Amino acid sequence: MPAEITPLAAGLYFVATPLGAARDITLRALDVLASADVLAAEDTRTLKHLMQLHGIALGDRPVVAYHDHNGAEVRPRLIRALAEGKSVAYASEAGTPLVADPGFPLARAAVAEGLPVVPVPGPSAVMAALTVAGLPTDRFLFAGFPPAAKGARRSWMEEIATVPATLVMYESPKRVHRTLDELCEIAGRERQAAICRELTKRFEETLRGSLGELAALTAERRLKGEIVLVVARGQAVASAQDMETALREALQEMSVKDAAAAVAGALGLPKRQVYQAALEMEKTR
Repeated sequence: MPAEITPLAAGLYFVATPLGAARDITLRALDVLASADVLAAEDTRTLKHLMQLHGIALGDRPVVAYHDHNGAEVRPRLIRALAEGKSVAYASEAGTPLVADPGFPLARAAVAEGLPVVPVPGPSAVMAALTVAGLPTDRFLFAGFPPAAKGARRSWMEEIATVPATLVMYESPKRVHRTLDELCEIAGRERQAAICRELTKRFEETLRGSLGELAALTAERRLKGEIVLVVARGQAVASAQDMETALREALQEMSVKDAAAAVAGALGLPKRQVYQAALEMEKTR
C-alpha cells in the first residue's frame, strides 16, 4: 500500500530534479511533489514524466508552466496561491532551481511578500561537474552562461579570468568551440580545464587537460548535449605598478603591440588591458 501523504505547510518549495538519471531525485523531493497543492515547472511535460516514473499521482492538482517567457504573467497567480495558505512546488527542468533558471524572480517576489521559501536540495550540474573535473573545489565561482555578443563576451571573460577561484560555466554545444578558443587567448592556453558533458546521462563524458589541449581535441568534434566548462583558478593579479614597470622596460626594445603581448603573457594580465596601457604610455613619451 502507498505511504500516507503528509500535507505540506504553506510555502514555496524549490525542488531540485535529476540531470538525467531519474533515480537521482531525493526522497524528500518525491514527498513534496506528492503533496504540494500546486505544482509549477519550467517544463510541465518533464515534471509529469518524472512523477509518472516514480508513481506519483497528479490527481486534480493544477500544474502550471512557469518560464522566462510567461513569468510576469504567471507569478501573480502563484503568489496569490501562497498568500491563500497553499503549498506551491516549483521544479526546474533539470538540476537545482534558481541556478541558471527562471525561478529567481519567483523567489524574489515571494520573499518581498514575506512568504515562506523552502529549498528542497538535490542534483546540481555545477556540483556534479566540480566532482569529476579534478580541479580545486575549496573556492569556486559559478559564472553562468557567457554572453552571446562579442564585446560583452570578451569583457565577461577578462573579468573572470583573473578571479582566484575555479571557474564553472554553462555553454551551448553550438558555441563551446568558440568559447574554448577565446578562453585560450584571454586566460592562457596552459590553464587547466575540463569539459563535462551530459552529466549522469547515457553518453556522459569528461575531458580534462589544458585549454589549448581541449580546444585541439574537440576542434573536429561536434559536441552535443548539456555542457559544463570548469577552468582552473587564475594566478595572483599583478599590480598596476608591476605592469607599468614591465611595460617601460619592454617598450625600450619592442613595438607597442609586441611589448603588450609580452607583458600580458608574463604577468597573466588581459592583453587588451595591457595594450591600452602601452598606448597611453607611448603618448606621454
